[in-house]
Amino acid sequence: MAPSSIISGGDDGSAEEEEVQPQAHHHPYAPPHELFDISTTVDPSYIISLIRKLLPLENSNPSLGSQVHDSQGSRTENGARITVSPFNGGELQPCAGSENEVRDAVENIVEAHCLPGLTEDVLQHQQKHQTISGGEAAWEEHGCTLWDLAANETHAELMVENLILEVLLANLIVSQSARITEISLGIIGNLACHEVSRKKIGSTNGLIKTIMDQLFLDDVPCLCEALRLITLCFQGGEGIIWREALTPEHILSRILWISENTLNLQLIEKSVGLLLAILASEREVATVLLPPLMKLCLPSLLINLFAFEMSKLTEERMPKRYPVLDIILQAIEALSATNDFSSYICSNKELFKLLNDLIKLPDKIEVSSSCVTAAVLVANILTDFEYLASEISQDSGFLQGIFDIIPFAYDDMEAKSALWRILERLLICIEVGELNKSSLRPYVSILVNKSDTIEEELVDIQVHDASEEDETFTNVANRNARTRVLRRISDILKQWKFLKAQVKEASLLEDSFVNEADVDKLLNYCCKCLECDKTSSFV
Repeated sequence: MAPSSIISGGDDGSAEEEEVQPQAHHHPYAPPHELFDISTTVDPSYIISLIRKLLPLENSNPSLGSQVHDSQGSRTENGARITVSPFNGGELQPCAGSENEVRDAVENIVEAHCLPGLTEDVLQHQQKHQTISGGEAAWEEHGCTLWDLAANETHAELMVENLILEVLLANLIVSQSARITEISLGIIGNLACHEVSRKKIGSTNGLIKTIMDQLFLDDVPCLCEALRLITLCFQGGEGIIWREALTPEHILSRILWISENTLNLQLIEKSVGLLLAILASEREVATVLLPPLMKLCLPSLLINLFAFEMSKLTEERMPKRYPVLDIILQAIEALSATNDFSSYICSNKELFKLLNDLIKLPDKIEVSSSCVTAAVLVANILTDFEYLASEISQDSGFLQGIFDIIPFAYDDMEAKSALWRILERLLICIEVGELNKSSLRPYVSILVNKSDTIEEELVDIQVHDASEEDETFTNVANRNARTRVLRRISDILKQWKFLKAQVKEASLLEDSFVNEADVDKLLNYCCKCLECDKTSSFV
């Protein structure tokens, strides 16, 4: 395989979710008495005619691919109208005559071209031609229209009931055009956004294996669509069906190889996105796929990808790389939360250093989501390795970074809980009574500068707590952590005031670091909150 064909490649995307109504003035609507009882402005007969036009160009029955959609709707070669019956018991039913013709044509193509026993070497060297003929250009136009229409659930249901999956399967098997393969996978990917059509994908004989075969192509758009499709099926609750297809080691190796070797940002995002979907899947799926992934060094791969993105982030801010950084961190965080394999992540010193660098990064707003995920990861690591808290507690820049992240987690209570647990561990490690004034000053300066953040956060938490009816163990633990943080902040500020009183003549330079009025304000607020907490059962 030529890696350059994957490493290079454009970032152009295709429509996935937006419904685009075709300009079908040359495909008139059916008469009013024959319209289908479905909520759509697109004539179902028009959609069916497009499906028929996607029959592979080397179809042995060319009459099927050359039917016209005249002013009276689609017709078969003997002049009969192509229709589907209206909803019957909540399901679309295709016309038996046209269904059988299309099904027979597709089965003939699949039988003639589906070669058993494709080896990994053959798949790895399979190439799709990049040129597109006149006939393929027409196919592309019809396929792109269906790609857009498949984003609509009603259209998607109509398509699968009229054999679009079987037609696309035939195209994936016989087509030598990368563009046709991409469009076929794109249509199936949009169909996978809907429950009914997604289940149909899993039950279509031979389709899952054929989709997996596309992972061994060298074409970036095809790979992106194949990975997107598989990810959607995992996230949609069909993981068990797809688990068996992903179990072979050469399939998992290929996904990891793509993630590690491509420089195409969209392809990195899609491949890591699939790994994230596996990590976040149902337990019966994850427990089967995680051991072989760990054997193939998944933690090292994710950490190396994170390190590369961090090097790019510190060299030059490139917004197009931010989604890649974010999804890599999500995958690492998901792996750190697994019971059996969290130690592979939490014990990695390089990862802990990279997370610290990200949290201390100035101007976090552009990568705020990644910073929140990094903080959750640090909280998970400190839970397993408490001694690390004493190391980072000496770094006032890290404390500053945690306070900077708090506003970005305004709607994520799990992340807020992680941030308060980090603050608790850091502040407890500060030996307040043993620090002199100069050593205590950086901490006091950070607390005073972030006093508004602290107060706003506590108000938001009180509102949230008031809306919570159940006193769960987690809620009680979170409240206890916040109380201990407030108590520790109060101790630091009191010690600062005590040391300040010992020095009668403080230099103007020292005074410029800390506003004493702000110190008093924050101290009074903490004391007030602690007084209120004394009456609560969770103190």
